[in-house]
Amino acid sequence: MTNPEWRENAPAYLAGAAAVAPVVSIVGAEIFLGLALVALLATGRKLRWPPITIPIALWIAWTLISLAASGHAADGFPQIKKFIWLPLLFLVYSGLRGLKEVRMVALGWAAAATLSSLWGFVQYVKVYRATPVYFYEYYSNNRITGFMGHWMTFSGQMMMALMIIGALLLFSKDRKWTGWLIAAGAIISTALLLALTRSMWTGAAIGALWLLWFRKPLFVIAVPVLAVLVLAVNPFGVRGRALDAISPRYNVTDSSTHRAVLRRVGWEMVKAHPWVGVGAEQVGPQFKQYIPADIPQPIPTNWYYGHLHNIYFHYAAERGVPALLALLWILVGSWIAFWRAVRRLPKDSEARWVLHGAIAVIIAVMISGYWEVNLGDSEVLAMFLSVLGCGYVAASDKA
Repeated sequence: MTNPEWRENAPAYLAGAAAVAPVVSIVGAEIFLGLALVALLATGRKLRWPPITIPIALWIAWTLISLAASGHAADGFPQIKKFIWLPLLFLVYSGLRGLKEVRMVALGWAAAATLSSLWGFVQYVKVYRATPVYFYEYYSNNRITGFMGHWMTFSGQMMMALMIIGALLLFSKDRKWTGWLIAAGAIISTALLLALTRSMWTGAAIGALWLLWFRKPLFVIAVPVLAVLVLAVNPFGVRGRALDAISPRYNVTDSSTHRAVLRRVGWEMVKAHPWVGVGAEQVGPQFKQYIPADIPQPIPTNWYYGHLHNIYFHYAAERGVPALLALLWILVGSWIAFWRAVRRLPKDSEARWVLHGAIAVIIAVMISGYWEVNLGDSEVLAMFLSVLGCGYVAASDKA
């Protein structure tokens, strides 16, 4: 490739690398993000603004307003740092010029998620060998994380990767990678099971229902049937994890009750500070001030107060109801934009797999977000914004 050709294609290559890198390394993603921005500016390519630019600006503005009103501005700086990932949406939307480049990003996600899952298998074996007595109890606090630092971050990425792989298999006319994608999907699905993250299981299942309904509606029944079979066969002890939502073992306070209490605490925060919340990074420090009077004391010490395990309650409590409305505008607005694009496309359009995949990812994130602040992880947020960017490329007239 000649130098002029490389310069012309550099924004696409670097934006694509920045989109895939969060599955492997957040530092690598930061590097590629910076290089992609430089390449876009150096080549003079026009920056494209997606339809959700306004709610993103409102999200940023209201976060800053909330931070200023909290009286703890310095403590909220970690949340300001997360703003560096917002340009990734614009870089992907502006750097990728068509479906061919979006496909390469999707295959990159599949490859990176597969490698992360395989490393997770190695981690599982190591934990199994190191288990002192009760494997389930020990493993619950030492689950696989793949290339990430926490199993929730890992699971959120695997969930999104599965939605993209499913969309490729169901809607793309290009069958060249079918066998490899099926294998990747099986590996990633197994890793997601091993991570024992029920919120991501649920998000993945609902997202899969969307994909099947619009391509193979008779196969929708396969999702609950598969779930029953998995519980019956009980690979890796997943049945115990599922049943713990109803009846926890080992007399440990269950996470379902934990999350229910956190939602109530969040609601008390919202009632007290509906406009600006308690401030970024203040949910944890102020948690005990908002515990409802009927909650038995003392609160179990193993409960984590840093966030509310729910994106809706957490962001409303932390930054105020206007911030939550801006977030919902981003999520639901993108969903509507992609669905409208799907409806105006011919049924044989290759863009359909991108749009359905992006919609499935939004659904999965919104469902799992009821039990986890999944968008609070930089790695998950970066990948999610990249998916939205790919969706807007497919929805544009230039796709």
